Amino acid sequence: MIEVSSLVVRYGKVTAVAGLSFAAEAGEVLALLGPNGAGKTSTIETLEGYLRPTTGAVRVLGLDPVTQHDALTPQIGVMLQDGGVYPGIRPLEMLRLLAAFYPDPEDPEALLERVGLGHRRTSTWRKLSGGEQQRLSLAMALIGKPAVAFLDEPTAGIDVSGRQLIRQVIGELRAQGVCVLVTTHDLEEAEKIADRVVIVDRGHVVAEGTPAELMKSGGSEEIRFGAPPGLDTAALGKVMMAGVDEPTPGEYLVHVEATPTNVALLTGWLAEHDLPLADLRAGRQRLEDVFLRLTSITGEMPAIRIDPPETEASARRRGRRGAA
Repeated sequence: MIEVSSLVVRYGKVTAVAGLSFAAEAGEVLALLGPNGAGKTSTIETLEGYLRPTTGAVRVLGLDPVTQHDALTPQIGVMLQDGGVYPGIRPLEMLRLLAAFYPDPEDPEALLERVGLGHRRTSTWRKLSGGEQQRLSLAMALIGKPAVAFLDEPTAGIDVSGRQLIRQVIGELRAQGVCVLVTTHDLEEAEKIADRVVIVDRGHVVAEGTPAELMKSGGSEEIRFGAPPGLDTAALGKVMMAGVDEPTPGEYLVHVEATPTNVALLTGWLAEHDLPLADLRAGRQRLEDVFLRLTSITGEMPAIRIDPPETEASARRRGRRGAA
């Protein structure tokens, strides 16, 4: 459904995407993760046909998103974080407007109920909360019954119940055979919704696999804990008879098997020095741990980390959704 092969995207002398390759299948939810400037937006805009690859190739549903854009557009759905909506329009009006672009669209009223906005159908866009606007943006991406859906930060600014609703909708898309490509900075959310994860940094793929595979990738012989920043890791390491790192301020990693004895040694040392324990995670990493470890690697990749400038392609993308 989605194929990215040795994709390179440059803005003048700056390389935003440097040889990216990955694929996604029908009925699969793929999360594309990376720090700001990693190349995610440039990759997505290329897949949507708003940017032309500098070198390499991309295909969506077997089509070239640039040269076969008119054939591809009715078959994809695009959810943006902002833009593309008239401030004074009402949700039901917006969905009816978009539905007119498709030969067999979803029923606008039923779709509005599906995303939990049936009670807000007559409110204007500007009067919706941020979370409600996000849910309407999701509905707008789905109105044309897409075979491939590109969802940009679908749960940003949404409360707990709204997140559960969006997870349910994404699950329904998976069951219908839709290929869903999600970008998000919420790594806990990615763990819950994604079948596979691709982590990019400075335009390169640095890891790919299921969330479970990635969380096992660093091994389970470790104890992670939170405490005040700047602990004497050398002194703690002598007690634990193992290496102790502080990957980020206040977050510590002890390279030792997570046995009850070793956990007791750690908590005993903290108690002896009158230091609070913020949290304790023995064994399996979180996806966030994997992300931080991999995206902190420097010096091995030639691409330059940037936030791509606003381009004509970005402006067009913000002003259009799907066939609209």
